Amino acid sequence: MAKLYFNYSAMNAGKSTILLQASHNYIERGMATMLLTARLDDRAGRTGVVASRIGISADAEKFAEGDDLKAMVAERHAQTPLNCVLVDEAQFLTKDQVWQLSSVADHLGIPVMCYGLRTDFQGELFPGSAALLALADDLREIRTICWCGKKATMVVRLDADGNPIEEGDQVEIGGNDKYLSLCRKHWLARQLGDDASSAP
Repeated sequence: MAKLYFNYSAMNAGKSTILLQASHNYIERGMATMLLTARLDDRAGRTGVVASRIGISADAEKFAEGDDLKAMVAERHAQTPLNCVLVDEAQFLTKDQVWQLSSVADHLGIPVMCYGLRTDFQGELFPGSAALLALADDLREIRTICWCGKKATMVVRLDADGNPIEEGDQVEIGGNDKYLSLCRKHWLARQLGDDASSAP
C-alpha cells in the first residue's frame, strides 16, 4: 500500500541529496518519478530545481499556495504512470496540500516522499511540517550535527554580519549564508561555536 512519508531535519542534513538519490534509484530501475519543489525557492539560481549542496540537481514541477497537488500529480500520472512523487521544501506546503498528497497515496496508489524542515528559526513548526507530522504514515528524521557534535534539531537565522536574528518573517530563502543548524542547548544560548568560549 502506498504511503505518505515525511523526512525532516534541520538545515544542511542532506535532504535534497537523499531525495535526488531516491529518484535516481527509481529511474535506474525503469520507473517514473515526479519531483515537486516550492516555487519561491530560487537558491539554485532559478526556480523549479531541486539542488543539493554537493552539486547534483534535477528539474522539478513548482508548487505555490493554492495549487492542487493531487490534480497536478493525476495529470502527470495519466500521461506517464508514476511510481513515486518526491517533494522538496515540504515545509512550504499548505495543510490542504498535505491532505491532497495523502490522497495521492491513498487513492492514486502512488507513494509520496516529502522532505523538509520541521521548525523555523524561532523554533515554531512550519504549517506544512505540522500537517505532515499529523498526517504522514511514516516519519523519518534525517540527522545533522551541531558544532559541538550533538544532534542538531534547531536552526538559527543570521544577519549579514553573522549575528543571530531573533525576529522576522517565518520564510526567508537562504543557505549557509543565512542559517546555521544547532542543538537545542546552543540554539537557546545563541552560541554559534565561533570561539573557545562557546565550547560545551
